[in-house]
Amino acid sequence: MTRREILSGFIPGSDFRAFLAVQPEAILIEITGTQGSTPREAGTFMLVSEKAAWGTIGGGQFEYIAIRNARQLLAGTGGVDVMDIPLGPEIGQCCGGRTQLRFRHVNDTVQTELDRRQKGDEIEQPEVHIFGAGHVGRALAAALSPLPVSVTVIETREDELSNLPVATATRLVAMPESLVRDLPDGAVVVIVTHDHALDFLIAREALARSDLAYTGMIGSATKRATFASWLTREGSGERNWLDRLTLPIGGSTVRDKRPEVIAAMTAAEILTALAAYRRYLGS
Repeated sequence: MTRREILSGFIPGSDFRAFLAVQPEAILIEITGTQGSTPREAGTFMLVSEKAAWGTIGGGQFEYIAIRNARQLLAGTGGVDVMDIPLGPEIGQCCGGRTQLRFRHVNDTVQTELDRRQKGDEIEQPEVHIFGAGHVGRALAAALSPLPVSVTVIETREDELSNLPVATATRLVAMPESLVRDLPDGAVVVIVTHDHALDFLIAREALARSDLAYTGMIGSATKRATFASWLTREGSGERNWLDRLTLPIGGSTVRDKRPEVIAAMTAAEILTALAAYRRYLGS
């Protein structure tokens, strides 16, 4: 099998359980240990079937070697259960460290272990709440779906809660602003509804809290000024409330208003904000 054939067939952005549902004959490749500079950490895993793969343990020649070994095990033509791979000139990489791998045929026991690990990871994932399932809301849910966050989309219109990624949780409510006060500390609020008045109500509830990792609203500099005036008229808000609001979301570095572009830039903002929040908690 050629290198091109070995590295083809990757399944991005899906749940590993969906992969195993259609590729039950697979090998679990897991990083069990690392030394020095490595592309991924211990505990990272991927799944490899005869012609497809899910996940990544770091890419490059290192991953190619691992996939080839996994497929030899599947075919019964060789392969080993453990590998210790130097990530240096010997294999054409320059990380400089070493990575130890374990290879196991996926069976009921292995799948139960993966399910348990996935549930634990989901519990620890920060929550992202997207208010609005229009074009940008759907694009953002899709952009966040492969990332280590738990996404919920909230809408007042039932027909909009379709065409979302499979793993996305949804909530259909008449007054979405009422949900904000019950969100956990460190949650992310992204406001992209179809109604500016509703946006403002949700934002007011979010900014009344100082323990959220990120509060963002779609719009422009004009909308930000309008919202500031609205807060003043409503007698709401403190001097630093607007300092905690990202508006517009996605920044201004890339001047492209396509929903997918806004979503990509906003996803990067959210990851940056979550990292800063974690550093703040650790300080």
